[in-house]
Amino acid sequence: MLLFGTAFAALPVFALMPSLWGFAAASAVTYAADEALHVRAPAFVRRLAALQLDRTLRFAVRTALLLVLAQRMDVPTTLLVTGLAAFSLHFALVMLYTAVHHAVRRRRELPMAVRNLDMSAAGIPQSPPALLYRRFLRKLLHLDVPAHIGLLAALAAGTRYPAETGFALTPGLSLAAVLTMLGQLHRARRMPGPDEVVFEVNRQLAAYRPEVALYFSFASVSRDFMYQVNMWIETLEQLDRRALIILREHASFRYLSRTRLPVICVPKADDLAKLELPHVRVVLYPGNAGKNVHMLRVAEAKHVFIGHGDSDKLASSNRVSKVYDEIWVAGRAGRDRYQRVRHAISDQAIVEVGRPQLAPIRPAAEHTPASPLPTVLYAPTWEGWSDDDCHTSLIPMGVPLVERLLAENVRVLYKPHPLTGKRSAEAAAADRAIRELLYADNERRETSRAEAAAPRLKELRTHLGELTGRRSGDYAQQTRDAQLPNDDGAGEWNALHAAWHELHWESQGLVRHQVITGQLPTLYECFNQADMLISDVSSVVADFVASLKPYALTNAQDLPDEDFRAAYTTAGGAYLLDRACTRLPEILRSVRAPRHDPMEPHRRTLKEYVLGPDRPLSIERFNAAVNALAEKATAERAEHDADRRHDVVIPFQRAGTDSTHEPESETAAREALEAAARLQPGGGSGRGAADGVPMSGAVTEACGAPPPE
Repeated sequence: MLLFGTAFAALPVFALMPSLWGFAAASAVTYAADEALHVRAPAFVRRLAALQLDRTLRFAVRTALLLVLAQRMDVPTTLLVTGLAAFSLHFALVMLYTAVHHAVRRRRELPMAVRNLDMSAAGIPQSPPALLYRRFLRKLLHLDVPAHIGLLAALAAGTRYPAETGFALTPGLSLAAVLTMLGQLHRARRMPGPDEVVFEVNRQLAAYRPEVALYFSFASVSRDFMYQVNMWIETLEQLDRRALIILREHASFRYLSRTRLPVICVPKADDLAKLELPHVRVVLYPGNAGKNVHMLRVAEAKHVFIGHGDSDKLASSNRVSKVYDEIWVAGRAGRDRYQRVRHAISDQAIVEVGRPQLAPIRPAAEHTPASPLPTVLYAPTWEGWSDDDCHTSLIPMGVPLVERLLAENVRVLYKPHPLTGKRSAEAAAADRAIRELLYADNERRETSRAEAAAPRLKELRTHLGELTGRRSGDYAQQTRDAQLPNDDGAGEWNALHAAWHELHWESQGLVRHQVITGQLPTLYECFNQADMLISDVSSVVADFVASLKPYALTNAQDLPDEDFRAAYTTAGGAYLLDRACTRLPEILRSVRAPRHDPMEPHRRTLKEYVLGPDRPLSIERFNAAVNALAEKATAERAEHDADRRHDVVIPFQRAGTDSTHEPESETAAREALEAAARLQPGGGSGRGAADGVPMSGAVTEACGAPPPE
């Protein structure tokens, strides 16, 4: 950033001196630094744009200063005018290209993006080549380089021919790019209309007949939030009933993990209402979000809040959950947590289904230490949306805790919450300080082999990315390339996943600390590496309980032990770590001397209370809950349809009656007809029979027409 700013500030100085070679050097630095900043410091580039110093303006300023340099070096007026015309034409063509590009992009926008459905019949044309389509402005602006080099060469050689060549190349290449993009615009005119795309999606869904849907939305979604969906994929794939994933944000679609289930991303509520899901009987919600109401309107289905982890936070027993038909929790602890929210959730609405995702976690009996040193996983939660929900230990004690861990000569795996520092600058500062401590301490430990393993790890990750089903190109191209899943992909995916983790842990060494921030290694693989967990009040602790290994909860407020354990269920099997970390040596003794582990029997008791019994398996309990609720929804739907066939009776207008004076009985009949239409699926959105919503069997019988089949 300093180099970029210095070079740009030097340009006007060298232009006015004038200094040809100084200007050429500073110009080259600005080109290179600008590119590097876009890759390494995108936040800084965004700040420049906010100050109206966007990329186009920076290129224009550099060009203007080049012309100032030429004028100061007394070039012929005709050459100066030619240069001004060439550069002006280039920037005009850049603007035209941008307009055409936006037109292509608008035409390629689809109401839905799809994965794992065969959309070949939709007739979606191929997307423009990436060279023309992706990051086009960066490429197009750099077409000024021939003209820049040509003019600088002309100034150095004292001849106009290099400049004239450059002045011809720059606008010529820009014009060729515009003409090529106009051809892509012509192709984009063959894009199917929104209704055609929706029709094809519904045709594919009719063939698949999904019975269960997982629905996810989040206001500021990114890869940091997608664990809430990805954790449920394997469970959904094991259900007896056909499942579907519905996402509401494109970022969710981008960061979804591998699945063989059909996936539909529908950003707009109006388009979601056009989805035909007559066989869906159970809708599962891993998170509470405002857009959930768009799916809750589907009266034919039962709606279930499954969450994305059991914790003692207030968010895990939200009163908003009253809108769902049922709330599924892991064990008795979840039921009791909701019951503490008095007069909010009925006990009958809560179902204990266990945590099917925890199958990869190895129990303590099968655990083999991965290092000659005790391995401690420190996984603090984030600062929450508000101070009332702030349970992170990072701010009050994170840095001293890690310093004490290093003094105790342990191996630290540091895995902060993905949202750490999003709301609190103090949390962000503590996170940076902890990373620096661990990096510095690694300098005195064994040499890392990570660099040698990096190419193979990258290769494995690339292959894993290919197996996710994500395609290159825009969302229209990804939908065009969508195809039915290959069931054999699961075995290859699992093998590659295991190979990546094995190589990763081996390359990091046995005693080096690690800062883990990406999707790999996974949280549960970190559990399997660790001998002990230190964490805050969060769902991470509830999941770690499945391992039966020792864990400590941070008590940053130094509450009395009895009060802390009474307030937080997962503290029942935990060692409690005070803010000053004076208890840390005694807590680590449970790892160094496993026989001295007084909390071990409490963890066994807590495991069943929090996560449910080991038998039947959690996946079996979850699957049974889905089946039972789906059957209940089907039975209620059949009963409802049977009742409606006999409820609506509409008298007819007698022949010869003056229709301009509607009798009271006929007014009531008309209102009943409108009410019946509103009761149909989709009627809640205000559409009636005239909008394509069929009338019920009772209404059509009353009107003298046969009921629909």
